[in-house]
Amino acid sequence: MNSVISADSAPNHPQSKTELFIAFAVVALQGFGGVLAIIQHELVERRRWLTKTQFVEEWAVAQIMPGPNVVNLSLMIGGRHFGLPGALAALSGLLLAPTVLVLLIAVAVAGFADTPVAQGILRGMGAVSAGLIAAVGIKLMGALKNNPMGMLTCIGIQHGFE
Repeated sequence: MNSVISADSAPNHPQSKTELFIAFAVVALQGFGGVLAIIQHELVERRRWLTKTQFVEEWAVAQIMPGPNVVNLSLMIGGRHFGLPGALAALSGLLLAPTVLVLLIAVAVAGFADTPVAQGILRGMGAVSAGLIAAVGIKLMGALKNNPMGMLTCIGIQHGFE
């Protein structure tokens, strides 16, 4: 299995470090609490920087590296196209806006975060996140047909890690 994907094999690629920054900022601002569904949509379907198979392979590598998966993926994609400056641009896009947003929200809701309404909202957001993750898993299952280990082996290995 070749998990290193050249920029030439991708259907499209980022044109600038600014485009990388914006793409990962958009992902981060949409993916509060989990970004698998959003990053897959943004990189595979919308921007076409990766095919489904490439995304599955890249996500697998990002998962085994230490640190958050989406951070690893942003560093890998940014670094592949623009070296260290690209990796830093993608990472900055991923972290900057959400950090500022979370700090502003924390200040705004500090007085009523423990109310039953706020707790219910958080539980609802958790259910939506779980549904999105399940939907992406089902959508990407077809890419496992091309994996040399076969779909059943991949599913078995994944269940072993859960």
